[in-house]
Amino acid sequence: MKIVLLCSGNQNQIALANKIASDFNLAGIIVETREKKRESLSLGKIFEKFLDRTIFYSIGKAWREMLQYYKNSYPTFPAIEKKEVKKINSLEAVEFIQRLKPDLLMVSGTSILKKEILSLSIPKGIANLHTGLSPYVKGGPNCTNWCLAKNKFYLIGNTIMWIDAGIDSGNIISSEQTFFDGNETLKDVHIKVMEHAHNLYCRVVKQIEKDFENSASVNQSSISKGITYYSKQWNWKNKLRLLQNLRKLNNYIHSKKYVNDLQIPVTINVKN
Repeated sequence: MKIVLLCSGNQNQIALANKIASDFNLAGIIVETREKKRESLSLGKIFEKFLDRTIFYSIGKAWREMLQYYKNSYPTFPAIEKKEVKKINSLEAVEFIQRLKPDLLMVSGTSILKKEILSLSIPKGIANLHTGLSPYVKGGPNCTNWCLAKNKFYLIGNTIMWIDAGIDSGNIISSEQTFFDGNETLKDVHIKVMEHAHNLYCRVVKQIEKDFENSASVNQSSISKGITYYSKQWNWKNKLRLLQNLRKLNNYIHSKKYVNDLQIPVTINVKN
């Protein structure tokens, strides 16, 4: 089964590419190198940036440390044909995919795919990694942080889905909660979630390769409505709640409530 991976250039995506290449026939990689837009800084945004560099510094630091963790283990993309594009739906990306003729497209960390990619004929389809437990937690900028801020540790997890034109809304192939021992720092939480995400993705691809016809495709609306979070909602109040709730992690993980809460979400098991 020939695979093309669509991803960003972040270190966790480089790690994923290496893991896929070691286990499967990864024929090519398309890396989206999005240009940072210059934003006009209002007083509110200046104040927000000040808070991010002071009170909430540990939140950004934990994510950067997670990226460094992967950089130490996987410094570069695997030695596979690679195409860098500024926009994932560009003609360059489309032509790259058409030339390689993959059986499966794997997506992780790119902008939302549009008709330019979605309309391509891919025999086994387009799978997407969502580092959140769908349909319960969707959107951005980071579903793990949202779960911590909303005091819903039991909804931290990952989902592999067939992609559609929505935001994390495609039919689910597999979803799993990420488990913790209660002693994790925020950096540890991010690493555990990402390691679990990579592992789940590889297990799903193994299932697709082995028995595509029996791979799951569960409509999210048949499970629950869930909540979609947006980056503009990620304000100082939610960041403060994250830091406050993180202190409760140890006691919560070792409580009966955690055991009971784990039974609340419906998850879809991969058939390996």
